[in-house]
Amino acid sequence: MKSLRTLVLACSVVAVAGCSNSYLDDTNTVDFGGTGAGAASGLPSDPTSPAYFKASIGDRILFEVDQSTLNDGARAVLAGQADWLTSNPDYTAVIEGHADEQGTREYNLALGARRANAVREYLVSRGVAASRLKTVSYGKERPLEICSAESCYAKNRRAVTVLAGGLTG
Repeated sequence: MKSLRTLVLACSVVAVAGCSNSYLDDTNTVDFGGTGAGAASGLPSDPTSPAYFKASIGDRILFEVDQSTLNDGARAVLAGQADWLTSNPDYTAVIEGHADEQGTREYNLALGARRANAVREYLVSRGVAASRLKTVSYGKERPLEICSAESCYAKNRRAVTVLAGGLTG
């Protein structure tokens, strides 16, 4: 019995070790083929790279408590995102909606969805093809900060635009 348990554990370790996240990189980009747009440079100084998008334009916006309405600052960031996406048609994006830990799981999933959809609708209104944008809500499940203070809550009330390269065409 002990050897069977050891064998199962060893197989599990080998199976998990074989899993790879090679399609993920540290630029907040998913590249499923390894040859996505911007793969040549990827530097923050390259205006066609996801690193530039994240560092210079911004990949996230913040919301007020229980709100999914875009404020002036959010619209300014999203205008930059729309311009970048229009200039870089080889990228698609997933817009993640997030909420703080206050409220129920169901409420926060719905709020995250409204936030992601508000971003998507704004980007579409600025000329980004709807077919290039997907949304997902994580509600309160993926906090950036964990504490019961407004400073933490404020960072968690967000929408994040995650680029994916090489998925079009």
